Amino acid sequence: MKTLLWNCGQRFLHKLAMIAPGGFSLRPKLHRWRGAKIGNKVWISQYVYLDEIHPESVFIGDNSSIGIRTSIIAHLYFGARKETNPADPVRIEDDVFIGPHCVILPGVKIGKGAVIQAGTVVSRNIPAHALWGPQQNRPIARVSVPLTAQTSYEDFSAGLTPWSMKK
Repeated sequence: MKTLLWNCGQRFLHKLAMIAPGGFSLRPKLHRWRGAKIGNKVWISQYVYLDEIHPESVFIGDNSSIGIRTSIIAHLYFGARKETNPADPVRIEDDVFIGPHCVILPGVKIGKGAVIQAGTVVSRNIPAHALWGPQQNRPIARVSVPLTAQTSYEDFSAGLTPWSMKK
């Protein structure tokens, strides 16, 4: 029963932290209560998803900013969850800026002073003082079979041909 109550309390605090005012005050405090390790002078924007199951595996250093609608994920479970599956900690060092709509995946370390551009999926470690962002937007493939409710993924995939920039 204690586990059920604890989990419900954790989820309530998580949902409250997503919409509560106070990016420098209340939102970081609510995530600290959940178990996240958050330094001083940290800004957490609204609608930030900070791992719901393993908040204790998220570390955010001093003077860092987390942009609106960013997701910080410290675990990925495939199939049945086992109690022996540890979370893979996410470490965000001091003075880091993470732009809006980013996804930080398990096991990532973002070095001190790094800047992550909006919309970036961070799947590997980022060195200190790096400006990091998504690859340049460009076409990847030509779509000959649209991906709709009426077509299968297999048909869509078979209809892809590499995009040639030379024409």
